[in-house]
Amino acid sequence: MTERTRVGVIGAGAIVQVAHLPVLRRMKNVDLVAICDSDLPKARVVADRFKITDAFDDIEEVLQYEELDVLLICTPNHLHESHVLAALSRGLHVLVEKPLTTSVESVKRIKSAVEKHDRILMVGMNHRYRPDVEIVRGFVQSGELGAIESIRGSWHVFKPSRSQLGWRLKRELSGGGAMLDLGLAILDLGLWLAGNPTPKRVTASFGKSAADGPVEQAGSAYIICESGPSIFLDVTWNHIGAGERFGVGLRGAKGSASINPLTVWKKMHGAPMDVSPSGAGSRENAFSASYRAEWAHFLAAIRGEAVAPPLQDYLTLQKVIDAIYRSAASGREVKL
Repeated sequence: MTERTRVGVIGAGAIVQVAHLPVLRRMKNVDLVAICDSDLPKARVVADRFKITDAFDDIEEVLQYEELDVLLICTPNHLHESHVLAALSRGLHVLVEKPLTTSVESVKRIKSAVEKHDRILMVGMNHRYRPDVEIVRGFVQSGELGAIESIRGSWHVFKPSRSQLGWRLKRELSGGGAMLDLGLAILDLGLWLAGNPTPKRVTASFGKSAADGPVEQAGSAYIICESGPSIFLDVTWNHIGAGERFGVGLRGAKGSASINPLTVWKKMHGAPMDVSPSGAGSRENAFSASYRAEWAHFLAAIRGEAVAPPLQDYLTLQKVIDAIYRSAASGREVKL
């Protein structure tokens, strides 16, 4: 690979325009050389806006592009596997938006392809890279909070525009609704912050809103891990309130922490004490910072300067997500 990293993009939707491209345009030694979308006029508009060299409407044209090192995949969920496998077969490193794919068997096929072609693949779990998450992770890893006993997370949004995003509301294209869209990120954070314990049992409910359409509009899930914490998730696309709500809380044997807002409490001298970090703020919001740090990690990994998250993380996530959907459908606990 040359000194500069040449990036191609598949998909020209909102997450590309709002998150990835603004970050990539500001990164040193990164060249945006191609973008592809089934809507070619849209791809051309985005290419002009972000000074991307070429625009296409066929992924094969991008994959045959001579000057390419990395492919960013931001297409509908059901296309992720085929696009990832095609990129790996051409010797490209891949960053794919979550979810990696929509089934356990699909994850296994991708895992085998990554090992066969010896490329770096990362899934866009950008919440791991939020500054407040990294601070809490440091407290957990240092043992200052003691053994983590429970994690709770919620993500509540009100998005009537979902009705305009046709593929997200079609199960065969999306793989799921609010739980997959929002719950996957919370679940990943919970498992990652807790040190990747082994999930053993799952109970979930999507409530009456699941009957409103082919995919669930809301849902809750409870995951019990082997010799580790329990994790509770609650998500909705139909939050009626004063705005979007996103947060994660951890309870440990020696302390507790929360994300958004960031707070950390420890037991000191027999009494609870607020030890929340202060003065470490930044002008950059947590959203932008997370994508910038995610790309920095990915680019360091392909240069051999960092280690990418293990593919086993994604396989575990998919197994738990599958169990959540089975539990919600059956009304029973599912064992893993």
